[in-house]
Amino acid sequence: MNSTTRTQKVVPAYMAHYVIRTNRYDEVVSWHKAFFQADVVFSNDFITFLAFDDEHHRIAIGRLPGLTDHDPQASGIDHIAFSYRTLEELLHTYRRLKGIDILPFMCLNHGPTTSLYYKDPDGAQIEIQVDNYATSTEARAFFHSETFANNPIGVPFDPDLLCDKLDQGVPVGELLKQGSAPVSDSQKH
Repeated sequence: MNSTTRTQKVVPAYMAHYVIRTNRYDEVVSWHKAFFQADVVFSNDFITFLAFDDEHHRIAIGRLPGLTDHDPQASGIDHIAFSYRTLEELLHTYRRLKGIDILPFMCLNHGPTTSLYYKDPDGAQIEIQVDNYATSTEARAFFHSETFANNPIGVPFDPDLLCDKLDQGVPVGELLKQGSAPVSDSQKH
């Protein structure tokens, strides 16, 4: 290791994969295959490797009989998030998943992102999102805004209304703003 390497900030190039352990093996494998439109790289009776891009695998799912059910009150990782390039891609994915009865349990415009949250059969949470700003500098600036200080979680939105507005030709820049697709009073309950 040279002196330059010792003084430089060295960080991972990307997130390679995550591993799920489950006692609902077939159900969890099927869900993740459908959710990500993933290909099976390898599978046997106790482990499956899935990929949805050019990485050799992004998800591994292992069968571990005797596990207890997910406790949402336990500490640990809350969710894993995946970004799409455009709002159109995100909403296409929402529609595709809705068509196979995979529905988000929460939809939030956080300010920096527009995000849909899902739970797999074990309760593991997956967020899919799109950035609301063209650059990370702009997105980071939002964290220092009064809007974020007053509401760091974000604003709920109706994904069907957002899809309808996109289909009607409302500019994407308008749709990425908080409040562009408000949840109706009947949906709040």
